[in-house]
Amino acid sequence: MTGFDYEVDVAVVGGGACGLMAALRAARDPGLVVAVYEKSTKEGCNTQFSSGSLAAGGTRFQREAGIDDSPERHAADILAVNRDPDSAPIVHALCRVAPRYVEWLADELGHPVEIGVDMARSGQSVPRLHTDTGRAGGGRLVATLRKAVESADNIAFVDNTPGVGLIAETAGGRVRVTGVEVLENGERRRVGAKAVVLAADGFGNNPTMLAEYCPQAVGAFYGGVSTSTGDAISWGIGLGAAVRNMGAYLGHGLVVPGHGTRLNPVLPFLGALLVGVDGRRFVDEKAQGYSKLGRIIAGQPTGRAVLIWDERMHEIAMNSELMRESAAAGAFARYGSAAELAAAFSLPEQALAETLAAFRAVSVVEDPSGFDHGPLEFPLLAAWVTHGILTTQGGLVVDTTGRVRHRDGGPIANLYAGGGSACGISGPSAEGYMSGNGLLSALGFGWIIGDHLAGGGLKAA
Repeated sequence: MTGFDYEVDVAVVGGGACGLMAALRAARDPGLVVAVYEKSTKEGCNTQFSSGSLAAGGTRFQREAGIDDSPERHAADILAVNRDPDSAPIVHALCRVAPRYVEWLADELGHPVEIGVDMARSGQSVPRLHTDTGRAGGGRLVATLRKAVESADNIAFVDNTPGVGLIAETAGGRVRVTGVEVLENGERRRVGAKAVVLAADGFGNNPTMLAEYCPQAVGAFYGGVSTSTGDAISWGIGLGAAVRNMGAYLGHGLVVPGHGTRLNPVLPFLGALLVGVDGRRFVDEKAQGYSKLGRIIAGQPTGRAVLIWDERMHEIAMNSELMRESAAAGAFARYGSAAELAAAFSLPEQALAETLAAFRAVSVVEDPSGFDHGPLEFPLLAAWVTHGILTTQGGLVVDTTGRVRHRDGGPIANLYAGGGSACGISGPSAEGYMSGNGLLSALGFGWIIGDHLAGGGLKAA
């Protein structure tokens, strides 16, 4: 290679879950030099602001809890929700590696993994969300991965060094990536690389791209990181890469307006009640994933609703960093009567009282007969909730090894993508997201790409 300021074997753009995983797995080949270019650890990545929940089917943690699951069952559940049969090869590839990296995180990196038997989610036929003990969230997961990167002799993690473009050449009508340009200490550097991995976040904080591809999300509360500007996706498009499902995003229907925190998504599955500004129930709370719920709440007259739950649900829900942050922010309060609750939220008192009387909370163990486990018991807790967008889900089209595909169907040589840079597995809209899909795509593609490069794929690229 010529015309570069310096060269590495693998250049990873983005130091979140996908980029860190890709670097760690590629660096298992001691002959490879890997560089990870992170835009800003101070601003953080979306994984850090997630619950850190790892969806995987067929782990030993599930077996020890008596849960019968498998990668095939996991994939079937995702495909039933995302309504995107064309994504099946990718979904199956990611689900196959998920139990492997969950156990690797625990066994090799010492991440404190447990199965969240109390973390019911829409569309998941069995409990399969794995979390850290103590439920500290995604920040703890990123810390585990970064610690491992720091201890690897052949990985350089370069902070405050955003990527600014790809370096490529065209020969015989085919595009070949030869490196990446980065901004180091305010100066552009040309880095030669045998493989470039795009592992940046999506475009949730790029108003222009959001308006073009996800107009439904414009104006919604944004709960992602400021660095999600879609740069890597734009570079790929500029080289002729195919994109897919660009209108898809991870929404959230349990964002507390005025506080910017989120309530625990388990609450609707424990029997929490949603009412509109008219004091009436308007949705089957348990039938919705929290992303789809966001679209439903957005359709309410004021774009908000009131979530109501009781103490028995609260005790379980507080086993979550999201809920603890909401508590610290004063995002919810307790009410001793229907009249007190109605007054606090300016709801019609009679309508709310009638709704509460008719509603029957659902226990943790679902009863197929419906809401028949007795009324919500005072004191009740309640909070305003609205809709938000956390991350986008569309992006560059990749194959089952993470190679970026050109619009003509062939691969763009030496270019890989995962995480927010690649097309996710949640289908064409916000309604196809299943809890855990984001980290499944990020960690899964990081694992697949890294293993591919360490296993000889770099020479074949």
